Amino acid sequence: MEEVRIALRNVGEIDPISVEEFRAHDGFEGLKRALSMDPKAVVDEVIASKIRGRGGAGFPVGLKWNMVRDMEADQKYIVCNADEGEPATNKDRILMSGDPLSLMESMAIAGYAVGATKGLIYLRAEYPYLFPVLREAVKVATENGFLGNNILDSGFDFSITLVSGGGAYVCGEETALIESIEGKRGESRFKPPYPGCVGLYGCPTVINNVETLMNIPVILTKGAEWFRSVGTEDSAGTKIFTLCGNLNRRGIFEFPMGVSLRDLIFDVGEGVCGGELLAVQLGGGSGPILNADQIDVGLEIDHLGPNGIALGAGGVMVINDSHDILDIVENTMEFFADESCGKCTPCREGTIQLLRLLRKIKNGRGHLSDLENLEELAEVMTMTSLCGLGQSSPIPLISALKNFNDEFVSILEGRCDLW
Repeated sequence: MEEVRIALRNVGEIDPISVEEFRAHDGFEGLKRALSMDPKAVVDEVIASKIRGRGGAGFPVGLKWNMVRDMEADQKYIVCNADEGEPATNKDRILMSGDPLSLMESMAIAGYAVGATKGLIYLRAEYPYLFPVLREAVKVATENGFLGNNILDSGFDFSITLVSGGGAYVCGEETALIESIEGKRGESRFKPPYPGCVGLYGCPTVINNVETLMNIPVILTKGAEWFRSVGTEDSAGTKIFTLCGNLNRRGIFEFPMGVSLRDLIFDVGEGVCGGELLAVQLGGGSGPILNADQIDVGLEIDHLGPNGIALGAGGVMVINDSHDILDIVENTMEFFADESCGKCTPCREGTIQLLRLLRKIKNGRGHLSDLENLEELAEVMTMTSLCGLGQSSPIPLISALKNFNDEFVSILEGRCDLW
């Protein structure tokens, strides 16, 4: 199955910090076109493309930009969320290391469109080796007139600053990210107000994921109609998938929205290694755990939710039958219990209690009523937690209880042959 590379278009094709090679591959053409347009027309082009956020939530990018553009403020910000902390995803580091100038171009376009003159890249603390690459990209872009003052003699100023992440999973949530940049503890804020109205330092702020931004120059260069022609009617464009786990072929791949999960596993990933297919965790650590009968699904943003499946950040973790599903769920819940910032009670206490109940069942001391307790507690966390960490952390457990119910019941009834 052949890839369709939009976000990954330059990765492996050019010297990442060569302006000459970047321009030979249409680099900065999107920025040039944007600067020739009215800022509102740029936002309208992004709205018309129907691009949705690639970080997991899938919010329409153009609507987010339009909110900030309409705000009256002396200062506005563009923040690139490069805090790639979702387990089983590695796409953003590949994009930043292989094509950093596209990220600079994208942020400049966004700044011009909404009236922001300052941009920040919030880079995951575990990616320190990317700082020199991004720093050099900012330098060469500025020296060649594509960042800084009076970009391309347009009268538009835009600068980019690099910021190190807080080393916490929760800082991938946009309001916790803002708190971290401001030098505070990485904890989510109450919403509303949303960052588009009151964001970084109290100013209107656009926050976009790395993969999301990488699509913007292509939209400006080739047009919204071309971008909509890729993918599906409801989910335009492509998605980058991280194929990992028990696969014969692992890596980062880009395909149009709507690609089949089965095709990703057995065509692109060349099938399961070390055993038969047991499960697939889709979207990252907070994604649902599917059984082998649920992989005949097209991967796009809207059509997955009603089925209890989420595309998320595009992680595809394949698990063979040499593993125990309860071990997988326990490991995931341990991660979330450790990463909870502790600000809100449902997440702070709920993640720990879910983990304790799960271990009680796994160690043969549980009762059937514990399954009901798990489901009730998970529902409370989903409905009442302050941010996406608490709201989504029960999803792996909820999906495993539903899709692998026999395994849980077998342990509780003492009929499981795994122990």
